[in-house]
Amino acid sequence: MSRIEKRLALLNGKKALVAFYTAGDPDLSASKDIFAVIEKNGADIIEIGVPFSDPLADGPTIQASSHRSLQKGTTLKKIIQLVTDIRKTSELPIILMTSFNPIFVYGQKEFVADAVKAGVDGVIIPDLPPEEAEEFLGIAEGLDMIFLLAPTSTPTRVQQIGKISKGFIYYISLTGTTGTKEALSAGLEKKVSEIKKSVSLPVLVGFGVSGPEQAKQAAQISDGVIIGSAIVKLIEAHSDPAERDRKLAEFLAGIKKAINP
Repeated sequence: MSRIEKRLALLNGKKALVAFYTAGDPDLSASKDIFAVIEKNGADIIEIGVPFSDPLADGPTIQASSHRSLQKGTTLKKIIQLVTDIRKTSELPIILMTSFNPIFVYGQKEFVADAVKAGVDGVIIPDLPPEEAEEFLGIAEGLDMIFLLAPTSTPTRVQQIGKISKGFIYYISLTGTTGTKEALSAGLEKKVSEIKKSVSLPVLVGFGVSGPEQAKQAAQISDGVIIGSAIVKLIEAHSDPAERDRKLAEFLAGIKKAINP
């Protein structure tokens, strides 16, 4: 059983909180501190974003954070070293969310070996669909490969993803890119319910979950929520580390209370 699976099992019916932020924004040293704040304030799993110049699913907030990170010289190798440093003090599950290009340039086998050694638990690669993932899945031993489902996913695709995904299913609550939204999409409850009947893994909802009320609504019909753009925006808005950490702690505590009242 992977670290991700163990963490979700330990929740024993409570809803999971997965928090995303972009590595290297504002810099890699701050990324280590931000991880500690997120862990301390209730995240069950942390998703670390690997910046890329031409992402598939990132909205303007995360795209901007990736641009800032790349300007600071952040690379996939440096992010894996960041995970190595984090693992000296934390056992919280860590997922890397990345485009496939950085992995391809790194070397797929080399990436898997280095990521597992560093303590990475899983990967989300939005631009690597199941039809093209066979080679990577064949060498990704030790990593949970988490696939995405969307409102447009067919019953056949749901069953396919349910068979090959590990850790959990990432359900994109809306079509389009990431970003904070004023309301969750219509039909979310029906779609998540249908997916949960077809897969054995937990189903977590992300994309557009930006505050406590939306998180509460999403958690009522799923196994947990994934929050990214709202966190990235908060980090961007506070250049003072102490203020940033305080605001981040307050925000996460509010989300955690909303999904597990």
